[in-house]
Amino acid sequence: MTNAQIKDWQPTLLIKVSVILHAVLLVGLLAAPHLWHWLLAILIANHLVVATVGLWPRSNWLGPNWTKLPEVAARRNEIALTIDDGPEPQVTKPVLDILDRYNVKATFFYIGTQALQHPELCREIIQRGHAIENHSQRHKLYFSLFGLNGILREVTDGQETLSSITGIRPQFFRAPAGLRNPFLEPVLSRLGLRLASWSVRAFDTKIKDSEKVKNTLIAGLRPGAIILLHDGNAARTQTNVPIIVAVLPALLEAAREKGLQFVTLVKAAS
Repeated sequence: MTNAQIKDWQPTLLIKVSVILHAVLLVGLLAAPHLWHWLLAILIANHLVVATVGLWPRSNWLGPNWTKLPEVAARRNEIALTIDDGPEPQVTKPVLDILDRYNVKATFFYIGTQALQHPELCREIIQRGHAIENHSQRHKLYFSLFGLNGILREVTDGQETLSSITGIRPQFFRAPAGLRNPFLEPVLSRLGLRLASWSVRAFDTKIKDSEKVKNTLIAGLRPGAIILLHDGNAARTQTNVPIIVAVLPALLEAAREKGLQFVTLVKAAS
């Protein structure tokens, strides 16, 4: 990636301070090499801070991050339902039927390799008026440990896979598990993508209690909220019902009662 390719990237204050600190430490090492152990300790502390921020999915210290919809969308009483990790036909199809029943449009953050296994289902999602966005090509849980080239490859491959299947180029990216490092934002800037996380989640890939998941999500319903659920890797109730299928009707009913309107992230950005 050349300097021209990342010209639109604007480093955050944390990144600027980290770069300056590295330069100061280098000068300090040249001027006082006997203090190397103190300088090294400061360097390690800085890297720990940056790494810790990357483990905080809703932070914006490494770059812009949609944790909620823009204010103009919130003023319109809009919220977004985002659904991750699919497609998974046994779960995605009943989810689509529920969404149709309530006339709700959702944003699906999909994994490239999963989409390649079910291209027709992806096209059906688009035909039903929903959006598909980039959730990386392979959804590696160590995504945040990748260097610049590794992140560029994962995001670019996801872009190419999803756009070739649906004919629509994704405009948003969500990192696997929401974890990232300072290399992600330059890549997203290069590709014209926006990072999106969420306002409220209920860990529906792990929690099998549908009432608990439902109550957590409903408590987070407010204008501008971005809701996170999963059709891929979905936990199941004791009766083997995917959690998303079990909670979605009540969630959509509650949003309707509050006068909230579901929109895709792209629609909210317009």
